[in-house]
Amino acid sequence: MSRVIVVGSGIAGLIAALEISRKHSVTLVTKAELQDSNTRYAQGGIAAAMTDDDSVAEHVADTLRAGADLNCREAVEILCSEGPQRIRDLIRLGVEFDRKNGELARGMEAAHSHARVLHAGGDATGNAIELALITAVRQANITVLEHTFAKEILIEGGRVVGLEVLDHDHGFRQLDASSVVLASGGAGQLYTHTTNPKVATGDGVAIALRAGAQVADVEFYQFHPTALAVGGNFLISEAVRGDGAVLRDVTGRRFMFDVHPGGELAPRDVVSRGIAMQMARQDGKPVLLDATALGAEFLAERFPTIDRACKAYGMDWGHNPIPVTPAAHYWMGGIRTDVWGRTSLPGLFAVGETACTGVHGANRLASNSLLESLVFAWRCAEVVVADSPAAESLGCGQEVEIAAAPLEEEISAEPVNRLRLQELMWKSVGIFRNGEGLAEAADELAGWRAAGRSVPELEDANLLTLARVMVAAASARKESRGAHYRPDYTETSRAFAHQLAFAKEVPVLC
Repeated sequence: MSRVIVVGSGIAGLIAALEISRKHSVTLVTKAELQDSNTRYAQGGIAAAMTDDDSVAEHVADTLRAGADLNCREAVEILCSEGPQRIRDLIRLGVEFDRKNGELARGMEAAHSHARVLHAGGDATGNAIELALITAVRQANITVLEHTFAKEILIEGGRVVGLEVLDHDHGFRQLDASSVVLASGGAGQLYTHTTNPKVATGDGVAIALRAGAQVADVEFYQFHPTALAVGGNFLISEAVRGDGAVLRDVTGRRFMFDVHPGGELAPRDVVSRGIAMQMARQDGKPVLLDATALGAEFLAERFPTIDRACKAYGMDWGHNPIPVTPAAHYWMGGIRTDVWGRTSLPGLFAVGETACTGVHGANRLASNSLLESLVFAWRCAEVVVADSPAAESLGCGQEVEIAAAPLEEEISAEPVNRLRLQELMWKSVGIFRNGEGLAEAADELAGWRAAGRSVPELEDANLLTLARVMVAAASARKESRGAHYRPDYTETSRAFAHQLAFAKEVPVLC
């Protein structure tokens, strides 16, 4: 029986661990507690064509349209066609989705042609899924290592053979494995404003880069249009707008129809830019999300988590509009994989937000993220169990390779400061990017160094690696497409497809 290491305890990691454990010995590594992941905070739900008035073909079309012609169609068709069965598997594992008149309740979200977003606990879908899967993992024959940081991938003879980790009890140590599955989520902590939890520092992508794996489409970071404009950037689900809430400027005027015919239900990248431009016009003041027409009673029942959060901040959103701002939310890019989770390194797999299958293109369709993790984690488990080799063909379309400067370790370089890095990324590599700002960001990042032996220092090193790669990729993409918008190159160009990014000679951190 082979030993497999799974890194990450969101939906992708938990599903992969559960399915692989049916045939192999599995060790699940997570740097915080088991329930600490992006999945836990997912509010809106999970999209799938589950009813007769909807179809897989329409879900595919919506996903492709949102992705701005950069999706891998094969991955999209797999996502949408296998999704319904995977939803049924979640129900079998104990996830209790909300129902109406005995049928699965469905919500409407931006850029969907049908109401197909399933939810649980009103707006606590991710938490319901996380708790059900954790229960299943606890009951399975899986070794769980909490508070254990994945530091480096171990390679011998060109193949992954394990993982170096740091934990409170044993310090640095090595875990041997026949395969490693990275499912460690995104990197929202690159930015000042993010809906992601503190653990989202992009560790999986960074250690894969250092091991020599291909990464792709890292310039595409999605900003959620509506986070509460208070400390913590609490997410206000897109489902609120799907149910009828509207966006207003400080004078009370609806402004999104000036930006896009879809108004508040335009694709996320469009709504985020529309809000950002409106905020600039009103001297940085947040815009207002007006859900008062839905009524306080409905809001408390349909969105209990958001309702409690608003009250905790002293806001009565049933009677008054609430201030919102865009915030970094989801990374379309990541470790490049095929549609089975295989990477360019034998023995290394990646699933969920850590991976880039090309399924989301340049802009993820709302509520496709949990579905992606579910579908591709299941597929990944199949090939891990079969001990399948590294993928021979990855992703779709032509590629352009770009390189970022390696981490410099000279004593003369300035130690990276996370707050400064986040501010720099928000300013120069956020909702709007341009050549001058990206060049200045590259210069500043090149003057920083990162190394250390504590978890926060290692996280900072990973963020610096990813920031440099993202700046290089955004500089190389001289067009506007999906979540990547450059006022100095406003048109979308056929000359740009997928971009592979790599960091030359990045040292192993010690």
